[in-house]
Amino acid sequence: MKLLFFAGVFRYGLRKTGRTDSRTTAKGLMMTMNRWARSLVLLSCVAGTVSCGLPRSGPNKKEILSSSVEQAGDSFIVPVDARVTRLTAVETSSGFPASFRSAGVVGSDDVRPGDKLSLRIWENVDQGLLAIQGANATGLTEVQVDGAGFVFVPYAGRIKAAGNSTEELRRIITEKLAEQTPDPQVEVARVAGDGATVSVMGDIGGQGVYAIERPTRTLSSMIARAGGVEVDPQIAQVTVTRGGHNGTARLIDIYDNPDMDIALRPGDVILVEADPRSFTAMGATGAQTRVKFESANLTAIEALAQVGGLQTNSADPKGIFVLRDEIASVANAVLGRKDLKGPQRVAYVLNLTEPDGLFNARDFMIRDGDTIYVTEAPYVRWQKTLAVLTGTATSANSLNSLAQGN
Repeated sequence: MKLLFFAGVFRYGLRKTGRTDSRTTAKGLMMTMNRWARSLVLLSCVAGTVSCGLPRSGPNKKEILSSSVEQAGDSFIVPVDARVTRLTAVETSSGFPASFRSAGVVGSDDVRPGDKLSLRIWENVDQGLLAIQGANATGLTEVQVDGAGFVFVPYAGRIKAAGNSTEELRRIITEKLAEQTPDPQVEVARVAGDGATVSVMGDIGGQGVYAIERPTRTLSSMIARAGGVEVDPQIAQVTVTRGGHNGTARLIDIYDNPDMDIALRPGDVILVEADPRSFTAMGATGAQTRVKFESANLTAIEALAQVGGLQTNSADPKGIFVLRDEIASVANAVLGRKDLKGPQRVAYVLNLTEPDGLFNARDFMIRDGDTIYVTEAPYVRWQKTLAVLTGTATSANSLNSLAQGN
């Protein structure tokens, strides 16, 4: 190729000079070669200068790799394989505290301040203390338990109701009335009141305050009572706040795991919302944005699909990075170390061109706060450089023609 090149230059020199003697030919050849050399040097300088200032979506693969710990940087570069995929598949902590899960269901007959009671009293005499003329039974509906936990029953007086079951309260009232009327019979029932209630809010069919009753003593039944969730159940999560403590669980886990379907307590606050986890997509992807999780578990291949996949005309399938502040336990396991403390900056590299690259991307789990960055293919930079240079040359020719009056 070099011989052909110089032969061409030589012939070009002969045509330009119109001479065939050796001295003139050599001189013309040298002049032509000098012009070519100057042009090539100038072109290289211009290309280098232009390419440095070209717009791009971010650093290239080489620049990211140069930030590794091995290159005196502050991040670890880790190629993703089956081993790394397995070690990084750590489930995010989710669930309720043990104190929530071990609590038994609230007794449907336990009386609390704010409850309403229904009393019915039978007397074994024709003219009873409470019964109206011609009747031997008296009904007292919606008897309110006051803030101190007491109720007032005629002829029985002020009685402590809170803390007792309806059966215990029935016995107490019967003993009190027995001092006034022979062989009284008493029936006590707890009706819906605000003594044992929970607050339900968020993405729920009916926000409000609901009483804990026999059918709604567990979390799932209370959610159903409030109209069910208004977001995709796959990404719905439920937070329960109780006595200054709280716990969060995914709705699907509550339905699948009876241990997560906790018993409710008076004063519980239940918040239903869409999963707040997200990741950021940047670089040569279909979209550069912050993206919410669309499922409880999200893989790298699913995350890329959510943003439209790779840009086919610019993405480098060998340079897909997942940037993460990795927890120390996982970082030590992945890197085969034991000395790392605290979160570590790790750039996991996915190479879709490898035989198992797609499988690794399919199994590699994305976590909350991850950044997925796809680098541009190396040829894209030269494409942009050539586009600028050809555009510049065209503009220069136009200006030259204009100056010459053409």
